[in-house]
Amino acid sequence: MSDKTKRIIILSKDDLSKTIKRLTSEVVEKVKNLDNLLLVGIPTRGVDLTRVLEKELFFMTGLKIRKGIIDPTFYRDDQNRVGTRLIKATDIPTPIEKKEILLIDDVIFTGRTTRAAMDALYSWGRPRRVMLLVMIDRGHRELPIQPDFCGKIVPTSKNEKISLRLNNVDNEEGVFLE
Repeated sequence: MSDKTKRIIILSKDDLSKTIKRLTSEVVEKVKNLDNLLLVGIPTRGVDLTRVLEKELFFMTGLKIRKGIIDPTFYRDDQNRVGTRLIKATDIPTPIEKKEILLIDDVIFTGRTTRAAMDALYSWGRPRRVMLLVMIDRGHRELPIQPDFCGKIVPTSKNEKISLRLNNVDNEEGVFLE
């Protein structure tokens, strides 16, 4: 049996598109001054999702929102448990002082990646506000971190895996439980 036959579709391509549009609308509604917004993706899929949201924000508002990348690898408190991966270069294109930062990740699980990303971000300065957008919240939090914007809540067991797949990277689109 191939991996694809064992997968459960959480969000189809169309559902993912609708969810991205909804999340973008929520961001536009909540952030009063979009010129002060900086989108910051958390590797790996958060970076890809950031690109998608940037395009949708431009389509919806006509504004080009700045984006960056924050790699929290060296700020993690559980590196020995999760291991390390190839580091993605942190790229913050503008001073973050007084900016509204939207951290973007594909899935929130324990909250440790988000906490590490915030620690890494604060090494760059003190933003006005930090918000979190995730496509999937799968529960099992170990830290009191909740997303401000969430595509879908999907209760899972700890050993299940959720993957966000995007056409520009994976040649397919959707969210899958594996």
